Amino acid sequence: MRILISGASGLIGRALTPALISAGHEPVALVRRAPRDNEVQWNPGERLDSEKLASADAIVHLAGKNVAGRWTEKFKREVLESRAQGTRILANAAAESCRRCGQPRIFISAAGINYYGSRGDELLTEESSSGQGFLAEVSRQWEAATAPASEAGVRVVNLRIGVVLAHDGGALKPMLLPFRLGLGGRIGSGKQFWSWISFDDVIGVALFALHNDSLRGPVNTVGPSPVRNEEFVRALGEELHRPAIFPLPTWIVRTFLGEMGEELLLTSIRAEPTKLKIAGYKFLHPDLKEAIRGALDG
Repeated sequence: MRILISGASGLIGRALTPALISAGHEPVALVRRAPRDNEVQWNPGERLDSEKLASADAIVHLAGKNVAGRWTEKFKREVLESRAQGTRILANAAAESCRRCGQPRIFISAAGINYYGSRGDELLTEESSSGQGFLAEVSRQWEAATAPASEAGVRVVNLRIGVVLAHDGGALKPMLLPFRLGLGGRIGSGKQFWSWISFDDVIGVALFALHNDSLRGPVNTVGPSPVRNEEFVRALGEELHRPAIFPLPTWIVRTFLGEMGEELLLTSIRAEPTKLKIAGYKFLHPDLKEAIRGALDG
């Protein structure tokens, strides 16, 4: 398949591109600058000529502003627009192209499990309702922006990605220094659920979604065993052979990280990968310690 990728230079895109090549596909990067060979130019703020998508079998949409930063109103607006607007531009072009020539047939878009908001111990499937908070609102608009493509007959998959355990990015990287110094510990109460997934499985799920026609709509892209934060940090400490006895109190998170810290670190999301299990996806790293070990090894 010829597969267009937005965000190809990001954490997931950099790994997905060689994985697609190894699987016999032809990845094509969507870029904002002047395109080189095997690239297609686009601007997430402007209409995209649907003819640029006519030769594509699928689109994997990963682009979006990183949510880590100082959450001013301006910053939050940029996060929302980078996801909703860019997705809508691609989805509209995909819809036009599909109606005209039948391609692309597949649109896979990144999304987030923050769609559910903080839900305590509630077990969340793809059928669960959305929740409260800024990231929940971002996720709702992010997913809604793919509607033009699905209405045109494109198979749309919204990957609700959880806490990614990666060597070079994701949630794990900023935790490594304090833990290696022996200063790690639970965050807040430690009772909040973290729905984690190995980086290898994020790539594996994306490849699986390309070929599995039964996957449509939201797909919880998380491992099979969400854990409480206190269990997560204990496992990380054990893998690093360091104690995990220095807690990061809730008041410090709220004082110094504000709304961002509240939503990224203290929110409890216990998501279940129901659709992936039904479709028969085999997790490469179903065990938390094994996933952490794989991330640490790079």
